[in-house]
This record gives sequence, C-alpha cells and structure tokens, in this order.
Amino acid sequence: MTGGGEASHKRSPRELVCHAGAGASAGAIAATFMCPLDVIKTRLQVHGLPPNSVQGGSIIISSLQHIVKTEGFKGLYRGLSPTIMALLPNWAVYFTVYEQLKGILSDVDGDGQLSVSANMVAAAGAGAATATVTNPLWVVKTRLQTQGMRPDLVPYKNVLSALRRITQEEGIRGLYSGVLPSLAGISHVAIQFPAYEKIKFYMAKRGNTTVDNLSHGDVAIASSVAKILASVLTYPHEVVRSRLQEQGRLRNSEVHYAGVVDCIKKVSRKEGFRGFYRGCATNLMRTTPSAVITFTSYEMILKCFERALPSDKKPSRARTKSHDHAKPQQGSRGNVNSDKDTVSGQSQTQTNKTPSIPMGNQEQLPAGH
Repeated sequence: MTGGGEASHKRSPRELVCHAGAGASAGAIAATFMCPLDVIKTRLQVHGLPPNSVQGGSIIISSLQHIVKTEGFKGLYRGLSPTIMALLPNWAVYFTVYEQLKGILSDVDGDGQLSVSANMVAAAGAGAATATVTNPLWVVKTRLQTQGMRPDLVPYKNVLSALRRITQEEGIRGLYSGVLPSLAGISHVAIQFPAYEKIKFYMAKRGNTTVDNLSHGDVAIASSVAKILASVLTYPHEVVRSRLQEQGRLRNSEVHYAGVVDCIKKVSRKEGFRGFYRGCATNLMRTTPSAVITFTSYEMILKCFERALPSDKKPSRARTKSHDHAKPQQGSRGNVNSDKDTVSGQSQTQTNKTPSIPMGNQEQLPAGH
C-alpha cells in the first residue's frame, strides 16, 4: 500500500481486492488465536473481576480458569463467529475508503506526498465509515462474549438469532448501541497509523534500507509500539462502548446508562479513573501478539494474492537503479520485481512513497474492537 500520491486514488479493482482480502484474512487469523483474551477483556470491561480472582494467580489466569470451569472451553471462544464475520466487511470498507481518501488528499496537497495530518484524516474517515457499517456485528460479539455470565437470561443461539432478537426486542437502536463511542474510537487509528509509519520510516533510515525491505521483526516492532500507544491513549472509549452494547438486554438492571455522557459519569463516580481502564492489561497482552500475527500474515497473504490474481496493468519497461543504493524512503511493496529489476503495475513517481498497512482491532479496528 502506498502512502499517497496520484496513483493512490486510481487503485485498480485487483489491488483493492488484494489488500482487502489480505487484511480480512490476517484479521481472522489473529482473531482466532487471540479470542480467549478478547473474551476476558470484554468481561472485565463490563462486569469487572471474576469471583476469587485475586487468589491463586493473576487476573488473566483466574479468569481463564473461571470461564473453563463454568462454561467449558466453548466459553473462551464466545463471539468468535461475529468477530470474523465483522472483519470481512470491516476490512473491505476500510481499505477502499482509506485508499480513496489518501488519493484525494494527496492530490489536494499537490506534491504527491501524504502528510501526517492528511494520513490522520484518511484513517479517521475510513474508521468512521467502517464503524457505522459493522457496528451491529460488534454488538452481537459483545453480548455473546458476556452472556455466559448471565444465566438468568435467555441466551442467543447464534449470530443470526442474536441479530433477529435484537431487532425485534430493541429495534435498530439496539443494533447501533455504542456507536457513538465507536465513532470516538477513530482517534485510535488516527494515532496508530501516523505513529506506525513514522516508526517504520525511522527504522528504515536507521538501517540504511527501504521501508519495503524491513524484516518481519522490524514490522512487528513498529506495529506493536504504535498499537500499544494508541490503545493506552484511547482505551476508555472501549469500556464505555462495551457497557452500552451489553446493557440492552438487562431490562431490570440496577445500573442503566442513558447514554455516553451518563455512562462516563456513573463509571467515574462509582469506580473512579481505574474503571475506565478495566481489562487494559489484558488488552495490551493481546495487542502485541495480535499485531505480530496480523502484520506477518498480512505480508505473506498479500504476496500470495498478488501472485495468484492476474495483473490488470501492462508492466512498464523502465529500468530502476540498483536496489542496494536506494534511499530509505524509496520503493513501495508490489512495485519492484526483485528478479527482473523492473517496475510493474505502477508509475516510477511512486518510488518515494511509504507503504502503510491499516490494522484493526479484530477489534473493531478503527473503533478499537
């Protein structure tokens, strides 16, 4: 993915399919591996600590033991189906909107170079579109992950059953509960993406190489640091979102939130500042390996898609200079063929673009899911 420029808004259908397909696949792989920690994080956000969690080990281990004991191993993977189902349109919408906005903003700048502020606007715009389209699936995911703690309620059988019941019992408003804090969560990607690209550029410059030639380890470090930074700064919105999404089925609950502001007031009054960071440690422990899995899978799957799908552009015969003497900011993945040293698919004017790989929160990415 290039970092802007004239060709960015002229992305071919093949390129969009490659990026969206690779992103969705990588997100699904990461979601499958990290689902148990995601379940624990969501339950800590909504219900707090499990019984006797302080005794006999850490919160995470105690939570795992409690879930397995009361619900079996199936409880560790509650909400996995809607998570994966949400990731498909999540990435398809995000990549498409992000690419188009980057192209438009780079054209406005006129120099073909996407600035940090323009990158933040593109990421935020794509995040808002994605959060709006996929919010119903994230509502279902949250409720499926927490329903094991509510034995007195009639459980949802599956994703479709949950969508049907929520629509019948709560209407469209129920499907979009928590959408406002989700939209507030676009600040997550607005921080993560520029930080990610800056870290990659710094690492490439320090190693006297190109951003494309960074090792998987370097990519993992850059993505993890950027993700952790964004997660810590924007985590409170996830707590508010989870509580608003989960409360729709609690008709007779003593604690009821009238909206975002009311939820913030009640959490602050009853639990203090720590209430907004419930499950944050679990989330961070999930973030690092999730970032490594997602980005490594993304790189590998993207290359497979690019090889499998026929090119819809005629390759250019123009020759490039030796890769060994390339400047750190030159080159973008998918443009240079290392075997034939030819430029394929895109113009040489893009050689000074920095690739960027949007990432998501298998969480609601832009919204921190």
